[in-house]
Amino acid sequence: MKKILFPTDFSDTATNAFVHALEFAKKVNAEIILLHTFDLPPVNDQYFPQNYGQIYESIELSQFEMFKREIPKLRAIAEERNLDKIKMSHRLMVGDLLPNIKDTIKEDDIDFVIMGTAGVTGWEAFFVGTNTGSVITGIDIPMLCVPVKAEFKKIDIIGFTTRFRRKDKKALKMVLKIAKKTKAKVKCLYVRTSDSDVTKETIDRWEKEFAEDPIDFYVVENDDVQEVIVDFVMYKEVDMLAMLTYKRGFFERIFNPSLTKKIAINNEIPILAIPIE
Repeated sequence: MKKILFPTDFSDTATNAFVHALEFAKKVNAEIILLHTFDLPPVNDQYFPQNYGQIYESIELSQFEMFKREIPKLRAIAEERNLDKIKMSHRLMVGDLLPNIKDTIKEDDIDFVIMGTAGVTGWEAFFVGTNTGSVITGIDIPMLCVPVKAEFKKIDIIGFTTRFRRKDKKALKMVLKIAKKTKAKVKCLYVRTSDSDVTKETIDRWEKEFAEDPIDFYVVENDDVQEVIVDFVMYKEVDMLAMLTYKRGFFERIFNPSLTKKIAINNEIPILAIPIE
């Protein structure tokens, strides 16, 4: 059985992502490990020599009590969706989010991370300066990022962006496994820019290798890669977009905040971030 790590702060954003985690766990036959982390504020014991320990005990107790209140709410959501048979366990940890996620991934042999993200309106904000963004670039397993406006719906079409590199093929095979479990179609997009070095022979080899799989390949010639991907997601009715995390710097370079004609797709569909070594 696979294991899904679900970091949560019990916000509406996290609760929305929890529904996606439940449905994903059902499809891939996985259990869910709920993780809640909190920080202890710095307290100078020089000024609070007598109640220094009490301050921390009070904070830890309040977090524990909140944890106990919120867990039954998540279990109720599982029951409402008839997914209460999915195995769930819980972790309450002190410290920074990313180190705690990394520790849990290692100790519990996690296969996927599913996490909510909120308050962003463009790709730059999604990948940079958020907890979700820091986790994307800090872990070495796939992570499903669920925007707050992305209500769960059946995944029929998975978009996959590629540059036809050898390392992309491993990621594509993982996406195809998910597609077959969810009975979805994969639509693979390559944006050929003016400086692209991918040959037609390479593309033909890929199409031949994956001829028996539920996948269609699309090659679009354009130097505005972001614009093409946004249009592709919309017009091909993509339900989930899979991207390789080595592209992070690439998307930062091409992001242009002056472009108003942008669909904030990260507010509408989940993004599967796949790390590449």
